[in-house]
Amino acid sequence: MLYSATPETGRSIPFFMTSQDSTKPAVSSLEAPTQDAPQARDTEQGPRPAAPPRSEGVVPLGGSGAAAQGGQVFAMLLAAGRGERMRPLTDITPKPLLKVQGVPLLQHHLQSLIAAGVEHAVINTGWLGEQIPTYFGSVFALEPNAQKRQQLSLSYSQEPAQAFETAGGISRALPQLGQVFWLAAGDVYAPDFHFPAEAAQAFAQSKELAHLWLVPNPAHNPRGDFGLADGKALDLPADDERPRYTYSTIALLKKELFAQPWFEVEPGNPQGLRAPLAPLLRRAMADGLVGASLYTGRWVDVGTPERLAQLNQTESA
Repeated sequence: MLYSATPETGRSIPFFMTSQDSTKPAVSSLEAPTQDAPQARDTEQGPRPAAPPRSEGVVPLGGSGAAAQGGQVFAMLLAAGRGERMRPLTDITPKPLLKVQGVPLLQHHLQSLIAAGVEHAVINTGWLGEQIPTYFGSVFALEPNAQKRQQLSLSYSQEPAQAFETAGGISRALPQLGQVFWLAAGDVYAPDFHFPAEAAQAFAQSKELAHLWLVPNPAHNPRGDFGLADGKALDLPADDERPRYTYSTIALLKKELFAQPWFEVEPGNPQGLRAPLAPLLRRAMADGLVGASLYTGRWVDVGTPERLAQLNQTESA
């Protein structure tokens, strides 16, 4: 039995990792590629300054309707990066398993996904990736003998130690995902984000290919990434003075974004190509197909040992 701290009270609650069938491997194995095509990394985000108060930190999407896949929405959690700036901590531990108040960063997302009713999550792994399925197994639950609706089934998309970048990794995992899926980075702390079901339902019924959650700009990214107007994400020209916000790494995506004309990598990424996500988003933004909402809850991209130490100190206060 392990224990996790609840965001609201800081008290410890137990969670349990189980396997539905101990005779079967928990990891969905995918062969490592024979070649890599190096490309620039997506810009990593970091902790932001305190934001003005806002209810639950989420500006929700409007609309209604049933989500794709008969109501089932999947999730993909990014956990394959090397975490160079987190060394020496990441020399022996993958960054998503580093702990905030004794709880792995990745686990905060898993807890929120269960509460949101998400049934299945795919986790991509790379550097020291075998540690993640060993830790979480194939089923994550907060209580022993939890009912199925209180469980989150897990599968894994393996990448080499030099991971495929965000879009390349998503493409590799695409056969395990539904038509609509949540995306979140496993090294981002956002305990107030609850993966709202109504947002997924509205997105599934919309023409959007992506919906991003943006945050006020942290000190290390003062220029931000994208504009926001009338519920749409904007790829603003460099000389445009309208405000920009930082992409939180949390999004809703559709499989269509990872096919032509937006993306030219074959689904499943059999060649192991490295590809960032930002170019796909910008292409879709040009056609008005990327929505956005502002998230003002707690949010930290734990990119350095100093940020992790500061976060642990802040959350324990």
